Amino acid sequence: MAMVQSASVMAALGTLAAKCCRSLLSNPGKGLFCGVLRPGWFHGRFEAKRNLLSEDVIRLQDFQQRKLAVAHLATGSEGNYIELFKEKMQRNELILREDLKQLLHLCQTPDDMLIAREAISRYHAENRNLLYGDFKFGPLFMRLCYELGMEAMAAATLTDKNMKGFFLDSTSFNIAVNMLFIKGSYENALEVLRTMRSQRVPFNKDTMTLATGTCYKLNTAESYRICMTLIEEEQTRGQFIPRHAYCFAVALALRQNDLEKAQSMYSQIMSTDSKLCQNFKVMILAMSGDISEAVFVLSSAVLPKSPFFVKKPEFAQEVVDLLRLRSEGGPFEMKVEQVVTQLQRASQVTQQTLDDMLCHAPTGKRKPALMEEKRKTSRRTLRPLQSNLLSE
Repeated sequence: MAMVQSASVMAALGTLAAKCCRSLLSNPGKGLFCGVLRPGWFHGRFEAKRNLLSEDVIRLQDFQQRKLAVAHLATGSEGNYIELFKEKMQRNELILREDLKQLLHLCQTPDDMLIAREAISRYHAENRNLLYGDFKFGPLFMRLCYELGMEAMAAATLTDKNMKGFFLDSTSFNIAVNMLFIKGSYENALEVLRTMRSQRVPFNKDTMTLATGTCYKLNTAESYRICMTLIEEEQTRGQFIPRHAYCFAVALALRQNDLEKAQSMYSQIMSTDSKLCQNFKVMILAMSGDISEAVFVLSSAVLPKSPFFVKKPEFAQEVVDLLRLRSEGGPFEMKVEQVVTQLQRASQVTQQTLDDMLCHAPTGKRKPALMEEKRKTSRRTLRPLQSNLLSE
């Protein structure tokens, strides 16, 4: 069953990728949930392009610090290292691993990246059978593309058939898809995902978030089918599916007017206490006609007298507007107005849209605070502390 589903996903990815525009220009995002209720109710707009990967995955700051360290060590060497490397390739000399690592850490411009692109291609050709267990250059090259805003080169390199086997890790593909997502190149992001699938590079939790997010942005019948098939396949394998990916699936189902599937996807989210999940809960209840339950959810969230430091549940303006619309002329119209007014007075209605909430980078893992060095003397008597129990 899993093999059949995998083949189905690959075929679907291939079909949609074949239709895509090959240019890697930024394309404006499509309307949020246009057509869910009636045309134009959810107003389309140009969304802010944001990461879907945390700094823990991209690790750009760490990479830039290493680049500075390498540049510092290279200062004073005879000639320009990148030019010397270019001359070395022109002489058809063997490219060594350490030399390539240094080259990738010294690239600063798009022209440098052209040399780097040729270098990794040559290195791959020379060491095609020796890469397993070796240093992974893929993430290094992709972080360079990310730093310099070269998503076109990133995508072209990943999908180049001659580079098959060079990018063996999920991180390289994830960074590239994230770049394309930021620029609005969703069709090209899907093509990179297709390449990842065809080369049997495993999809991890970040890949699932990026894949479902890309399908959500495309918002076509084909991308909807791909999104649901991917989730069903991962479920069959017993793989963990992150909440963010489920939320993208819920949002896409709503955009495709499939309320039943949206409810099904939402019911599989383990923890629904996030702001995004609560907004989707109210939206699904409103669309299914369960206005009384939606009112109960909103009423439970009203915290008019809580201290300023207590984080209050917030609901998007478009969600409360939807609830108002669906309660018009019904028995709960007055209750809806009352609870919405209470939320507004408590500053719990936000202009942040559901798309804004969806398309954001997670905060990532927090680094543990440095422990204060254990004192060996008393601040008061300046005498040695005899026991940890006596420390101040």
